[in-house]
Amino acid sequence: MSAEPTLLAPAASEPVAPARTVLRRLLHNPVVVIGAGVLLLMALLGLLAPMLGTMDPTAINPSTRNRVPGFERTIRADDGTTTVFKHRMGTDSLGRDVYSRVVYGARVSLLIAVSVASIAIAIGLVIGLVAGYVRPLDGIIMRFMDGLMAIPGILLAIAVVSLFRSGLTSVIAAIIVPEIPRVVRVVRSIVLSVREEPYVEAAIMAGTRLPKLMVRHILPNTIAPLIVQGTFIAASAILVEAILSFLGIGIPPEIPTWGNIMAEGRNLFRVFPHNILYPGIFLGITVLAVNMLGDGLRDTLDPKMTGR
Repeated sequence: MSAEPTLLAPAASEPVAPARTVLRRLLHNPVVVIGAGVLLLMALLGLLAPMLGTMDPTAINPSTRNRVPGFERTIRADDGTTTVFKHRMGTDSLGRDVYSRVVYGARVSLLIAVSVASIAIAIGLVIGLVAGYVRPLDGIIMRFMDGLMAIPGILLAIAVVSLFRSGLTSVIAAIIVPEIPRVVRVVRSIVLSVREEPYVEAAIMAGTRLPKLMVRHILPNTIAPLIVQGTFIAASAILVEAILSFLGIGIPPEIPTWGNIMAEGRNLFRVFPHNILYPGIFLGITVLAVNMLGDGLRDTLDPKMTGR
């Protein structure tokens, strides 16, 4: 997993750019455009998988095991008609079409990335707001978060998965747990700096209730950093899911994921490298696109980086 990025909260004294100005900056940032374009393409591949010349990704055919990319076979239907199907990326050791499994695997990887990023940010935002504003709870919460961060994320994910039956839900939960402390630290640092601003102190002196103070004056300062943080969490989630599936303790092998496809082909990698090569390319391109999008968003949304 990549190191946690340094995110800077916008200073309260700096003017907030209008939404149109921010959108214009994003559209003129080639890093953001390329990253978002690649992610959109991957999302469309997953959603439109049945219409992209694929077949059932779980269909086993022992007669076509370990075929090289470009292999063609004739499929005979029940009514006697025949069609020629081309295995663009070859087949695995069970005769399943690698191309179909790679395309359908985009669904699972992107679903995990979005779910982990959304849930981790939601939970970390609440805990971070409490830790940064309620000082008596700050020490207790942060010591607990420091304890979680002291454990390597992949080991903590393996421990969580081992407590429950392997599946999509348990994998998402296992990846969320190590990511929450990182979100909490980002939000807490923002709250600690914003709460000392004159306009926050004036709101407190005017008798503004705590919920309204949080939502109106403190929460808006966390939006831009959390958007950037969410992209890095999504990239980390895709990698961790692939690692868990590759180790055989993640999502069940019959469900097509990029990690499962590579785990299936690792024993025959030297003879049939396509089983790992193609899902590895898709995995690497997706993670690179997410990181590019995160870097571009940071450069655009952070006022201190705008002039560079």
